[in-house]
Amino acid sequence: MNRRVFGLAALMLALSGPAFAEGTAMRVHKDPSCGCCTAWADLARKAGYDVTVVETPDIGAVKDKAGVPGAFWSCHTTKVDGYVVEGHVPFDALARLLETRPDVTGIAVPGMPEGSPGMGDDPAARFDVIAWGGEAGEGRLFHRAGVQ
Repeated sequence: MNRRVFGLAALMLALSGPAFAEGTAMRVHKDPSCGCCTAWADLARKAGYDVTVVETPDIGAVKDKAGVPGAFWSCHTTKVDGYVVEGHVPFDALARLLETRPDVTGIAVPGMPEGSPGMGDDPAARFDVIAWGGEAGEGRLFHRAGVQ
């Protein structure tokens, strides 16, 4: 294989996203009127996840039952492969969670940061992803978006 073909193959592999996302089931609980949650779920589908959206008028009850600390709440709560994913988590952070399988309950992007996936999708947006539960205790930095 020559360098050009190899480089093209490597680029296509990198752009295709993590192979384990393909078909991984994801259940997104969201308020029926929330458009940014729908946008995040659509991006998850494009990333290869098998997304089920559950319209949930009492989203607070879902967060409480999932054990999401109040300080980490965002607009939607997702369950994927044994983890809780709260809010507009970028898919590279989600891929890292599923690949490394740390002893945590979940990860969160507290609030609704501008530029995060579903909130403008700006790859240069800077915000933190926080892990909680298990080895992360009450919360620790898991991923910093927009920082190279």
